Amino acid sequence: MAEAHQAVGFQFTVTPDGIDLHLSREVLKHIYLSGVTSWTKRAIRFKNGILTGVYPASPSSLLIVVIAIMSTIYARIDPSLGMIDTIKRTMSVSGYMTVQTQTVLSAILFSTGLWLSLILMLRYILKALLSYHAWIFESHGKISFCTKLWLSLVKMLSGRRPLLYSFQTSLPRLPVPSVDDTITRYLESVRPLLDDEQYNQMEVVANDFKKDQAPKLQKYLILKSWWATNYVSDWWEEYIYLRGRSPIMVNSNFYSMDLLYVTPTHRQAARAGNVVHAMLQYRRKLERGEHAPLRALGVVPMCSYQMERMFNTTRIPGIETGEHTAACWGHNTIRLSLGSCMTKYEHAFVHLSSRVPWARARLKYFSQGVNKASLEAIETSAFFLSLDDEAHGYDPDKLRSLDLYAKSLLHGKCYDRWFDKSFTLIAYKNGKLGVNAEHSWADAPIIGHMWEYVLATDCFLLGYTEEGHCKGDINKGLPLPTKLQWDIPLECQEVIEESYMVAKVIADDVDFHGCLFDEFGKGLIKKSRTSPDAFIQLALQLAQFRDKGEFCLTYEASMTRMFREGRTETVRSCTSESTAFVRAMEDKNTALDLFRKAADKHQNMYRLAMTGSGIDRHLFCLYIMSKYLSIHSPFLKQVLSEPWRLSTSQTPQQQLNMVDIKKFPRYVGAGGGFGPVADDGYGVSYIIIGENLITFHISSKFSSPETDSYRFGQNIRQAMLDIRALFDQKDKKEKEM
Repeated sequence: MAEAHQAVGFQFTVTPDGIDLHLSREVLKHIYLSGVTSWTKRAIRFKNGILTGVYPASPSSLLIVVIAIMSTIYARIDPSLGMIDTIKRTMSVSGYMTVQTQTVLSAILFSTGLWLSLILMLRYILKALLSYHAWIFESHGKISFCTKLWLSLVKMLSGRRPLLYSFQTSLPRLPVPSVDDTITRYLESVRPLLDDEQYNQMEVVANDFKKDQAPKLQKYLILKSWWATNYVSDWWEEYIYLRGRSPIMVNSNFYSMDLLYVTPTHRQAARAGNVVHAMLQYRRKLERGEHAPLRALGVVPMCSYQMERMFNTTRIPGIETGEHTAACWGHNTIRLSLGSCMTKYEHAFVHLSSRVPWARARLKYFSQGVNKASLEAIETSAFFLSLDDEAHGYDPDKLRSLDLYAKSLLHGKCYDRWFDKSFTLIAYKNGKLGVNAEHSWADAPIIGHMWEYVLATDCFLLGYTEEGHCKGDINKGLPLPTKLQWDIPLECQEVIEESYMVAKVIADDVDFHGCLFDEFGKGLIKKSRTSPDAFIQLALQLAQFRDKGEFCLTYEASMTRMFREGRTETVRSCTSESTAFVRAMEDKNTALDLFRKAADKHQNMYRLAMTGSGIDRHLFCLYIMSKYLSIHSPFLKQVLSEPWRLSTSQTPQQQLNMVDIKKFPRYVGAGGGFGPVADDGYGVSYIIIGENLITFHISSKFSSPETDSYRFGQNIRQAMLDIRALFDQKDKKEKEM
């Protein structure tokens, strides 16, 4: 009863003498501190809002401008060209305002207007500078004079300590490519996949579209690009993610793994406690905008808007389309999923076999009473924490340890992850961790940024005692976790059971293989004067051909975050140059030259995608526009129905540079992965770690007789070695000469 009394802020008793009121000092103290914290956050947000609003200038620069203008006035010089006198004449003379006061006030108003005009001018100059992308097409190590001058100007205008969102209004808009360029690049991308007759038919359909329907669709799309911040992102989020009706488990969500070789402590509660603390530290810096903006070359800023919905965000399903709900970031609730104590009926309802049953069940069973309160507590919480009762992680002495680890992170038991939450933190009983992330609100680099910060903070700043416990004193005043209450009627339980069985079939069908390639890495690849990403993509093409005996449409994700609210673009990695290289691998004398041509082609396509000249997002938006305008296009319908049988993505590494890999070579992440995109295809995620390690995460489906993730992993390994052999052979010949 003592605990119950302490939980009450005040008590009162009605007596014949009146009301006897008792207040709890401890509770009042917490209420006071909570209010102070809340107002402190508001003050910091207000301050950072001003700093971001006047960027690239600073509030102190206003004082400098005012002093400069006032000095010129007292020197009897009018820099305003009569504007100060005009402002003075509009002010009425009164007993409260002398002529001198009018002059000072007019000068201050003019100075403020001049200051704001200078800010806008600097912002537009910076936006114009950031629209320059020729630097990305220059050869590695060769920087032109124009690019050097451009870098100097960007550095000069970027300020010394920009906040996370300082560059947002200075970022250029994503340009709409010309229809001619997009159609030409599309036809070029499908040429190696079609025979002559098929290609000629496609060329006719594409040219008909370019001549008849495309001009009208393009005009409306350009109009949208003038009005919207980004002509792609809102439609991409809505139609690719939120309107999708299939389960997001496996099909959409992705995962990130813990450190590969190191486990700081094997105590589950201690590791979870440290990491939760690190995540809330990250969130505090995020809501204050204190994280440094990510910048390419240390100069070119990337868009940060995706980070706004990292915490306190949940994907809410609807009958036709979903939406996001975001609670105030001051909400610190973290919900615990106690895997060993939880029944599947308590959580399985969030993973119904498709979005429609869950949307209907939500409206019918979870819109009132204890169910509504419990669901709201989860959906408005900072994130979801699952204390898993299994042990996972990479163990070189255990067969398929990385494979099982990946499957657990991707789908778990189907009911012990909250897949609609922006992300679920998973803590295993052996101290290993992982994250399962919902995809609609952001892309993998955003979660990767947070995850790098958290792991580095956990290991190098917070640390553990010799016994593996968290450091520091125990705060006994913290409230204990509260078990959420649910009232699940029998009818709903039957729907849950049916959906659970569907989800289990999906999960059981996922075939995963984790491949650690440590024969060589980025260091040796760069010595061969080749882009590491191009090297790996060509190895994947060679592995694909050896695995299936044919080429396929290949998807590689690239980012467009150099533009405001940019997300991703597709690089079509299967090209005429790459297929020629693969076919020439039997003749090693010409294969190396073809490899270099294919690598150069791939790198150029990647650069085009990053700079807004990709193919697929433009065609996607033209297709959506055709649907709005009720224009039937056989060409767009065919393009959007083509399956990606090889879907690939590179996980970024060391976005924050918090850990020196050379100094701490074992403190490296294992990257992450995703489920297969096509029923008869592969999903491949890879991360280039340091100079000598590349990790591949390969997924496919057991139900497909054409795929085998382990076999494909071995094909990738052999392809990497065979390509290296080309360079070894060349080096040997040069030494002999």
